Amino acid sequence: MRASRLLSVLLLLQNRGRMTAEELAAELEVSVRTVYRDVEALSAAGVPVYADRGRTGGYQLVDGYRTRLTGLTEEEAQSLSLAGLPGAAAELGLGTVLAAAQLKLHAAMPAELRAGASKVSDRFYLDVPGWHRGIESLPRLSELADAVWHARRIKVRYERWGQRKVDRVLDPLGLILKAGNWYLAARCDGTDRTYRVSRIEELDDLGETFERPSDFDLARYWHEWSEQFEKRMYSRMAVVRLNEFARILLPFYLGAVGARALREADAEPDEDGWLTMDLLVEPGESAVGELLRFGGNLEVLEPPELRERLAEEIRKMGARYG
Repeated sequence: MRASRLLSVLLLLQNRGRMTAEELAAELEVSVRTVYRDVEALSAAGVPVYADRGRTGGYQLVDGYRTRLTGLTEEEAQSLSLAGLPGAAAELGLGTVLAAAQLKLHAAMPAELRAGASKVSDRFYLDVPGWHRGIESLPRLSELADAVWHARRIKVRYERWGQRKVDRVLDPLGLILKAGNWYLAARCDGTDRTYRVSRIEELDDLGETFERPSDFDLARYWHEWSEQFEKRMYSRMAVVRLNEFARILLPFYLGAVGARALREADAEPDEDGWLTMDLLVEPGESAVGELLRFGGNLEVLEPPELRERLAEEIRKMGARYG
């Protein structure tokens, strides 16, 4: 563990130049006292690191010194696939591994490529979750990741919709991060299924391994499952009228479903700026809450039962606020 940290100190100084003990401590998540000891150990090993004292001082390497100890471990190389998702890497228990891998990769680059890589990271940043929500913090996520990676069979207690709890024996095949939420793709009784990780209440490693299906493609599976899920969720067609403001809101409130409905609308706004179009909505009460978000900027024309249900809810709200 200490050897890995010493290499990280060396690579940080090589990549970034002068750094204070406080900056090194924050980067490595250790105490300043530990940094002092690590720098002394590097010096004793013949690494030409020296300290500048004073307010603008810090540690740095003698000009021109470069280490060749930049080989990635297997775990570090694997973690690079999450290079744009530091939060996700941390949730999976790979945060420090990813940081070490990035340092080694950066140190191994020629100077001109290293400058270009720094420009990219300075100018582009990937932030996956939607506004007003972060990535789910899940205590069992790292256990699931370990089971996925090592093909270990698990038993879970899972809360299905409606708060019904079931026990399932799963062969975990992959983890997916979608809009800040984690999902597990797993084989259960010969069928590939998707489970929301936040609904897994208990998890036990059964001490068995399984043979991962050679034809399973996680990206393809998720794409096909997402399409089917969207069709199941938005299975009801409504005819609506929207003013210009509602048309602006539609992609924000209904995502890809709303954006696609706007693209496929085959009518033009009337003289008052209202557009009549078809819109897929969720079945049952879910559609009522979703459509009420638009306030008076949207009117449901069909089906009659949905229009009446919205009118009833609006009457209740009017009475409550009146």
